[in-house]
This record gives sequence, C-alpha cells and structure tokens, in this order.
Amino acid sequence: MVELADLVNKLKAAGEGTRLRLLALLADGDHSVKDLTEILEQSQPRVSRHLKLLADAGLIQRYAEGAWAYYGLAQHGEGAAVARWLIGRLDAQGVERQRDIARQSAVRSTQQAKASEYFAQVADSWDLLRTLHVPEQAVEAAVMEALEGRVVDLLVDLGTGTGRMLEVLSPCYRRGVGIDSSREMLAVARSHLASAGIIHAQARLGDIAELDPAIGPADIVMLHQVLHYFDDPGRMLAEARRLLKPGGEMLIVDFAPHDLEFLRTEHAHRRLGLSQQQMSGWAEGAGLRVAAIREFPATDDNGLTVCLWRLSDRT
Repeated sequence: MVELADLVNKLKAAGEGTRLRLLALLADGDHSVKDLTEILEQSQPRVSRHLKLLADAGLIQRYAEGAWAYYGLAQHGEGAAVARWLIGRLDAQGVERQRDIARQSAVRSTQQAKASEYFAQVADSWDLLRTLHVPEQAVEAAVMEALEGRVVDLLVDLGTGTGRMLEVLSPCYRRGVGIDSSREMLAVARSHLASAGIIHAQARLGDIAELDPAIGPADIVMLHQVLHYFDDPGRMLAEARRLLKPGGEMLIVDFAPHDLEFLRTEHAHRRLGLSQQQMSGWAEGAGLRVAAIREFPATDDNGLTVCLWRLSDRT
C-alpha cells in the first residue's frame, strides 16, 4: 500500500490534461521528447516540464541515450499501478485521444519511412556494414548454440534484412520465414538464399510493427539487430510475442548501451543500445522472461558491445 502523501503527490502530478495525455501515449510505447512535442503540438520546454513532474512522481521512467532521452510508463511499484488505473479510465474514443493516436501513428510512420529509405540505400552493402562494428562470427555461433542442436518446425526472422540469419540457421529449422519492410533488402535476401540453395526458407514483405498472426505459430522468433531502429522496442516485442507458439522462444541480438551518436544521425538508429534493465521490463510486458544473456565486448575502445538475449514464457 502507498502512503497517503505519496498517493496525493502522484494524483497531483497526473491531474492535468496534458499529463494525462502523455501517460496515455506512453502506455502505447516509449517516446522521445521530440516525438511527444510533435504529437501534442506543444513546445519542448513545456512538454519537458510535464514529463519531469510525472517522472518525479514515479509514474513514468526516463532513459537517457546520448543526446536524446526516452520516456516510458513505470513498470513496477505504486506509480505503475496508479498510471495504469488512470489510463484505463480514459475514453479511448474521445476526440482528443483519437487525435493524439492519429498524430502518434503519423510520427511512427515518418520514422519508419526514414529507416526504409536508409535501408534501400545500403541494401547491397548491408552485411559489410555490419562487420565493421559487430563480432558477427562469435554472435552467430552463440545463436546456433542457443538452439542446442534442435531442428524446429518454424523459425521466423523479423527484420530479416539480407537474410543472413535465415542462411546461418538453415540447418536448425524445417521452415523459415523472413519478414522485412524493405523491398531492396528482400531482393538481396532472396538472392542470397537462392545462391546458398536454401529452399526451405522464404523472404516476405511485411511490417513487423503490425504482424499477421497467421505467420506463426513459431517455435523461434529471431530479432537480429532490429530493435534499435524503433523508438518503442517494448511494443515490437509484444507484437512479436503474438507469433510464438506455447513454449516457444525469442532470440534477440542487439547493442548494449553506447554513446555513438553518429549511428543515430547517419545510420537511422533510434536507440543507442538496449540495457539489461530495459530488456527485462519489455520482456515482462510481453509476457516473457529473460532466460539467458550473453555479452560480446567490443574489440577496441571505440567499438560496440553486442548482447544476445534468450526470452521464454514467464510460466
């Protein structure tokens, strides 16, 4: 139970129109301050003040990432409970709420369009770009080890890119499906799969933010260097979770937190790495748990540490 004074403080922090709108937006996934100013059509200082009040009251959390900061609902404690209770009583069909949802969708669409434009430009050299900052061989070997020699019925690779993981893991599945929103990337993926003689995998055009559940149910869902392209990785995990069959697993490869701002400005990254705490919270929100973690440190001072997370049902 929460102390009276603390509860009053939380209710005061939430008891304002813009702050309630912010809570509702953050319930749909993490956002940067820039996103929220565009959605609410308010100034950055004004939105920042509202966010600080909500954060100080424990209703939301702040994640600093280089020059940017992201905000999301509190995941635990009384602040999380109060925030969820308030959001549950908002009219989802209200005019203002529907307007915020439409603007939120437009902001996300713009971000995805920018990412798609980037992928189209680098499709032919994508695998080479990845080798510049990722210990690929060690990570790929670890992913193989995580499958423990199994041969599963269906493996789904979300954000498949050039189809590299479908190629590497081809001995581990009877049927593989790679999903990507970039036609240029898919053209490269299909070429790679054909050249390797892999006929039990296919690459499909699709939006991993709005997956068709009919793609599954999958034994394994793979997200290889995908989540850092999204402002709200938790939302992507929850969407991917819908494809898993009972007892299925999710394998995620991504960067640990870093401060290489050029990856955001020049390579369309939205998140500068993912922390263990963030991944645990996102997994819990998707009905999963972090079963195992492996880290692959950078080979030099300016490099990036890569993490492999293995997620399974919380039950």
